[in-house]
Amino acid sequence: MPTKIAAGNWKMNGLQTDMLELQLISKAAEQMDCRTIICPPTTLLGNATKFSKEIFIGGQDCHPEPSGAYTGDISANMLADTGASYVLVGHSERRSYHGENSTIVRAKAEAAIAATLKPVICVGENLQQRKSGDAIETVSSQIKDSVPANSEIILAYEPIWAIGTGVIPSFKEICQMHDAIRALLIKNYGSIGQKISILYGGSVKPSNAAEIFSATNVNGALVGGASLKSTDFIPIMRALSKS
Repeated sequence: MPTKIAAGNWKMNGLQTDMLELQLISKAAEQMDCRTIICPPTTLLGNATKFSKEIFIGGQDCHPEPSGAYTGDISANMLADTGASYVLVGHSERRSYHGENSTIVRAKAEAAIAATLKPVICVGENLQQRKSGDAIETVSSQIKDSVPANSEIILAYEPIWAIGTGVIPSFKEICQMHDAIRALLIKNYGSIGQKISILYGGSVKPSNAAEIFSATNVNGALVGGASLKSTDFIPIMRALSKS
């Protein structure tokens, strides 16, 4: 069975004073029947791994190479050295703002695995692709090109048009996409595909979490803004734990 996972992506937010939020989330995680992952900015990784006891810490990106002349980048080995266990790769903001394609995303995922990190690989369609009926085809292509055959990976489906907008796909659309993703994973990877956790991301909040987690083949969530405050994220964790 896939593991239930509540993952939080802090993006370019968070200072040392925000470690209190991490402590509160960690304490709440003791009572939850799900795995909790927080991906803070790189500046907080070292402290985050020291403060957290019941949660796992991840980076928000990594370079495909283990080292080299890549000013401003961070390698998967460096993330692992801080005590991180996970890393996001292929987030839509990286694909859009930094021109990352699925070939690069796959290379980053493989670099993460080589460094003993578990990659959370993000896929998702934009609004035009959704309206034209190409959503499932787009996501399937991204999975084919960016997801290595490894049971340690996590897949996060994030419809780009729903991230930070407050708008989410219908319950039926979420089920259709997650069912299609599961079928593709099983077709491509057999028994490995049955074990991979598939997270939903895109305007997840306490008020809609329970419904989202009742959808077929939704094994958790990758949460953005609502993961910054324990008062928002803990109810999402609780809803997943009860699902």
